Amino acid sequence: MVAELAVPDDYVAVLGELKQQIRHARYRAQRRVNAELISLYWRIGKTLDERTALPSWGEGIINRISVDLRTEFSDAKGFSPRNLRYMRSFARAWPDAERFRQQPAAELPWGHIMVLLDRLDDPADREWYASQAAAIGWSRAVLEHHIKTRARLRFDAAPTNFDRVLDPGASELAQQLTRDPYVFDFLDVDTDAVERDVEQALVDRIIDTLREFGSGFSFVGRQVAFDVDGDEFFVDLLFFHVEQLRYVVVELKVGKFKPEYAGQLGFYVALVDDRLRRPQHAPTVGLLLCTNKNDQVVRYALAGSAQPVGIASYDLLSPAEQAALPSEADLARALDAQ
Repeated sequence: MVAELAVPDDYVAVLGELKQQIRHARYRAQRRVNAELISLYWRIGKTLDERTALPSWGEGIINRISVDLRTEFSDAKGFSPRNLRYMRSFARAWPDAERFRQQPAAELPWGHIMVLLDRLDDPADREWYASQAAAIGWSRAVLEHHIKTRARLRFDAAPTNFDRVLDPGASELAQQLTRDPYVFDFLDVDTDAVERDVEQALVDRIIDTLREFGSGFSFVGRQVAFDVDGDEFFVDLLFFHVEQLRYVVVELKVGKFKPEYAGQLGFYVALVDDRLRRPQHAPTVGLLLCTNKNDQVVRYALAGSAQPVGIASYDLLSPAEQAALPSEADLARALDAQ
């Protein structure tokens, strides 16, 4: 029987460091490959833009170029007529290659750039969504979702008291977790649904819910129970933010905000902070979501809360409005037809 090799005390730490080095090297390599690919696509697009404008070339030559490129580079993808036209649109949207390389869009995968070209006509909109996608790490699906729900128009931070009850650096970080309003247009519930129906629908569509809350959120539980000397209390929704290392308590209310809601939320924040927070965690924060609110009432309620809480509204679509929206299959067919 072969004796097991003795493992040094610091083996696990060294192994962890090596794993991190490998991951970072892979990430850097992927970024370099992506940068080269995007640069290539821009150069191809620029050439096509210049040539197809000439009478001797014309629009139809793209199909011939596609056939010849795919014949020469049979092991490569991306030279379909449709993709070549995307490259041309890409070069037209960012005509200055040097300037483009300094912009957030240059860090994005090609699929993200296709979405920006498809869904947005305004250059300022493209830059805003590109910068958010690059900074936060939005997937292509998340980028499409935020464009569809007009995130640029609604991504105001929710009113909070974080600047008063948290340290300056901590309050700025916590504020980044909020927005106002939230759009739960993926929920199949009536606009007059009760809180429990909305909670359950959010949990049933948890991937979409996390997408709307933003990068870094992980779901802990619904109706999380706490026993306080024989009295039971239930937190509607509990999340943990894996980047900021903090719990986020979310309470849902159907109807207009009432001042007592802030007190209830503050109680739950204090409870989670005491029972679940560990020394390495940032302070727990709370977020109350309601379908309507008076901003002045919110301001007074926040001033009276000793716990870090924020108040935001959320929107639902009626069944008729949901039915009027194109399905994902419809959108995919429309995209493929271009």
